[in-house]
Amino acid sequence: MNKLANLWSAKSVAIIGATERVGAMGRLPIEYLLRHGYQGEIFPVNPKGGTILGITAFTSISEIKKPIDLALIMVPLNSVEAAVSDCASAGVPVVTVMASGFAEADEAGALAQEKLVAIAKNSGMRLVGPNCIGSVGGAAKLTATFSPVFSSDSTALSAGSLALVSQSGALGYGTYSLGLDRDLPIGVVVTTGNEAEVSAMDIATALSEDKEVTGILIYTEGLTEIAQLREIAAKKPTAILKAGRSQAGAEAAASHTGALATGDRVVDAAIKASGAVRVNNVEELLDAGAVFTTGTKLTGKRVAIITTSGGSGILGTDALEACGLELAELEPKTIAALDEFIPSYGNSTNPVDVTAAVISSPELFEKCMSILVNDMNVDAIIAAFCVLVGDDVERIANALGAAGKTRSLPIVVARTGAQSLAPLAAKKLAQFNIPVYPTPERAARALELLRIVSMPIPKYSRKPLVLTTATPNAGASEVELKNLWQSVGVPVPESLVVSKKSEVSAAVIKVGGRAVLKAVIPGLLHKSDAGGVVLDISTEQAPEVFDRLISIAKGGEASVLVERFVPKGVEVLVGITPSPLGRVLTIGVGGVLTEVINDTSLRLLPVSSDDVNAMIDETRLAKLFTGVRGAKAADRAAFIELVLRITDATAGWDDGFELDINPVTVLSDGAWVLDSAYVAANN
Repeated sequence: MNKLANLWSAKSVAIIGATERVGAMGRLPIEYLLRHGYQGEIFPVNPKGGTILGITAFTSISEIKKPIDLALIMVPLNSVEAAVSDCASAGVPVVTVMASGFAEADEAGALAQEKLVAIAKNSGMRLVGPNCIGSVGGAAKLTATFSPVFSSDSTALSAGSLALVSQSGALGYGTYSLGLDRDLPIGVVVTTGNEAEVSAMDIATALSEDKEVTGILIYTEGLTEIAQLREIAAKKPTAILKAGRSQAGAEAAASHTGALATGDRVVDAAIKASGAVRVNNVEELLDAGAVFTTGTKLTGKRVAIITTSGGSGILGTDALEACGLELAELEPKTIAALDEFIPSYGNSTNPVDVTAAVISSPELFEKCMSILVNDMNVDAIIAAFCVLVGDDVERIANALGAAGKTRSLPIVVARTGAQSLAPLAAKKLAQFNIPVYPTPERAARALELLRIVSMPIPKYSRKPLVLTTATPNAGASEVELKNLWQSVGVPVPESLVVSKKSEVSAAVIKVGGRAVLKAVIPGLLHKSDAGGVVLDISTEQAPEVFDRLISIAKGGEASVLVERFVPKGVEVLVGITPSPLGRVLTIGVGGVLTEVINDTSLRLLPVSSDDVNAMIDETRLAKLFTGVRGAKAADRAAFIELVLRITDATAGWDDGFELDINPVTVLSDGAWVLDSAYVAANN
């Protein structure tokens, strides 16, 4: 068993810094363990010994002669290092350090934190925290925390299939309490604080190995372990709320726990590639958890809506499109069967409007639901209601539960109405693993999240199209880069470099009579901005343009690249940049207005042809490639191959470089690299 599983299943807990004093942090975990019925052994540790809450206290952890699964270190900052050392000597497998004032505080705190990590690693002990609020395991009745959530008599600790991992302790337990209000089966909560030694991903890895866990919810302020996340998501549906989308938010996260700041779009790309799903707020995190509890998968897009409200059906239809889903086209036999029961003023096509007639004909919903669930054109169902009262809840819950037994497909409820009208609705529906959302939009978004985590995670085992090339020299010119691309089968226009005005007209003739002239000046990366690129030049125009381009150097070293003119096509940006998470591929609308339009898609490398296809579809390139305003459709396949050849060729380059290929011009019968810029690491 993974040592970290002790955080939610420990059979013995030591509380170092335990005290009898009412309201003290060192008293609360013992108080909670007793209140919620923990059946394991509790070992309070206090230098004075005696008894604490009726339990014998030990003067030191070395005095305890029994196995200790988990130790909570709840002593002041200046006593933490000694306590961690004592736990290491005693062979404790996991400790949770709750004190603050470490890396989140100042440099001295960071050094103190490093000492704790060293002790843990040298002994093989796992260290959670510091600056965290502990963990909970509902099945074991384990409350290894001082969170005030568990001081309330209304907090009913119970087993559940969802696990919540939160870097923020207060937010984690606040989220847990919101889940309780929604009757979500959150059975495990682990807070990680500064993540000095154990990260949220380490916890999630241990949870992914737990057969009782059906879904994992994560709040984190830093994200670096993408390979680990990929392994987690392959085992369990996983949703991540990653804080720090804005620059100010990233700075706040760094000051909170010392989290590493990473460009938010890169984080998006990394999570997308992992098979996990990123959510935008706590509400969505819990919405994801609710749909994960269904134990179903959604690999198709076709959704049926059954509703008692025409308005809810319309809103649901709009929401499906916004979420990348679609309204299912019902089979003719389904529509015919529904017609027998639905009033004439209702609707038997999708969305299925059974109308308010269900009030006077209670069996109507059950009959329609039993028909709809057997339609093989339907991948998921949203049941939308505005008001549920009285016996309606029981009847609808039973009908939806029966449908779920008939066929395994996701069924979610959108219930737009006051909770007070049917306060037990969520609990009754939860008995059948039917999640409830307050609006059709939230229900549709939940299905979108389920579909994302249900899709196969891409595997990158394809055979490279080309061999990796040597890392270019710092300051490699456009000409050098194009020679490199040509060597790996990437199309580049024929070109010549000339240094004399007398040679330029002949060069234009040699490349086909129509040319693009570019200034070749050391250090000049953005030639267009400097007026260093002139298009479609004839032999007659060439000498005058040559002079103009040479003048940009203001007497410095300069020459002119004469390149075959490639007709107008779709201009695309292809870039490779470094990030803390790995190399990032960017593609998007290219040309001189790239920064203004800012229409790009990102992925962590490596990528497959499917990834590049998806990236195209995420930008306006998808429409441009189909041909607009009479233009021929662009050669999408040629562009994808070009991108893969470039990523394969650069795979072995030294880390830290930036590569900007803009534009790649995509024609109806091929794709061409028209410009390239390379910046070596540390330049």
